[in-house]
Amino acid sequence: MAKINFGGVVEDVVTREEFPLEKARQVLADQTIAVIGYGVQGPGQALNMKDNGLNVIVGQRKGKTYDKAVADGWVPGVNLFEIEEALQKGTIICYLLSDAAQIEMWPTVKKYLTAGKSLYFSHGFGITYKEKTGIIPPADVDVFLAAPKGSGTSLRRLFVEGKGLNSSFAVYQDATGKAREKCIAMAIGVGSGYLFETDFYKEVTSDLTGERGTLMGAIQGIFAAQYEVLRENGHSPSEAFNETVEELTQSLMPLVAENGMDWMYANCSTTAQRGALDWWRPFKEATKPVFEKLYNSVKTQAEAARSIDLNSQPDYRVKLEAELTELRESEMWRAGAAVRSLRPERS
Repeated sequence: MAKINFGGVVEDVVTREEFPLEKARQVLADQTIAVIGYGVQGPGQALNMKDNGLNVIVGQRKGKTYDKAVADGWVPGVNLFEIEEALQKGTIICYLLSDAAQIEMWPTVKKYLTAGKSLYFSHGFGITYKEKTGIIPPADVDVFLAAPKGSGTSLRRLFVEGKGLNSSFAVYQDATGKAREKCIAMAIGVGSGYLFETDFYKEVTSDLTGERGTLMGAIQGIFAAQYEVLRENGHSPSEAFNETVEELTQSLMPLVAENGMDWMYANCSTTAQRGALDWWRPFKEATKPVFEKLYNSVKTQAEAARSIDLNSQPDYRVKLEAELTELRESEMWRAGAAVRSLRPERS
């Protein structure tokens, strides 16, 4: 493993140079990889592995998602099957259903986890909260995860562009003595860049915090707060949206991703520079208590319990659509739709 200095802390990481795709193919040469679930992560991971020359099949119930798999090139009876048949054929079971669906499907999946097979996750939820989910694998199977740090859509797009997302990996159970090697090979196979090691608990704890925090929850809250302040003080919707969202997502964040925030501060106007340096600490002081409350809610399993409870309710999809509609029909995001339609590449 390569040793990389992350801000003064030296960590071990796995790179493509030391574990190239050809090695991953060799490790997985005798495996049939069954991707169960073709929703969020399933398409990107399955297509990337297939394009990387691995033996991949997809298990999916008949319906719209099954039809999407067919449209993506999966052939019924060849590499696309009903879930039970895919589970029977697979030697590595990629359990990529939603957390709620994993709980529901587990009794079926467990029947096909015979000795020597592998159970692969991209999220530590089901295993970490096994007392709530009931997902307790047999002792004679390998259990591991590779978690790309991004959506399945991004994973696929970057793969097609010849790039990769960094991913975490973890081994929970090594029944065969080969779990770690298979885990890393799978992570390379799905299109990861470099890999950093974690465990199931840390993966799910950091992931739930991130999703509710800066990745989605906090950023929407900050967007809404600034937009409302600008609108309440007489700024137009187009101006408020451009200054709140558009400039950040289209101009600044790509540069931060390439060069870092210090570079961004050094390469903006002196007025912006001064303001950013003066105000980042007050925002940190204001929001850190919220993040501490959030992390504690994750750590005490309150977030997991809430997710399991609400996501398992029969009317969850109806309530979800109502919440999404509230966002979609807010002035800020209706203004955003108009702004996006005016981007030069669309003209």
